[in-house]
Order: sequence, then C-alpha cells, then structure tokens
Amino acid sequence: MPTYQYRCADCGRELEVVQKFTDASLTECPTCTGNLRKVFNAVGVVFKGSGFYATDNRTNGKTDAAKPAAKPADKPAAAPAAKESAA
Repeated sequence: MPTYQYRCADCGRELEVVQKFTDASLTECPTCTGNLRKVFNAVGVVFKGSGFYATDNRTNGKTDAAKPAAKPADKPAAAPAAKESAA
C-alpha cells in the first residue's frame, strides 16, 4: 500500500498515512481540524536489468546513435541588398 503525505493548510503540520488506492483522501487535520491537502513530490525512477537499449543508459554502452549529430559547416552571411535611391 502506498504512503501519502498530507499538509494542514491551517497549522502547517505534516503527516504521512498508509492508505489503499481505493481509500478516500483525508480532509481534516487530526490536530486542529483544519483543511488537509495531499503533498505531491517528484519520484526518481531507475530502470535496471536486461531488455533495454544501449542508448537508454548514459554511462554505459554509448553508441553512435547516442551521440549528437555533427553541425553543418557555417555558411557565409548573404550580403545586404544595395539600396536604390529614387531620384
């Protein structure tokens, strides 16, 4: 079962609760009876094991497909068009 983190909007207290996916979210702070909000954080994911391409891992198995393409040669800038004066 996942652990959810909540923060009270009124008193600022934080708590972690182990809940099922099907359980309803908590809405009331057990300390001050204020409004609770779920806190969402970034989760780091690491894929390990066989079944991945060599280009999936930055440190091992670099191939030509993982390298950036070569830049084309710089072209000279076009000369500005001459202004024609109306006489």
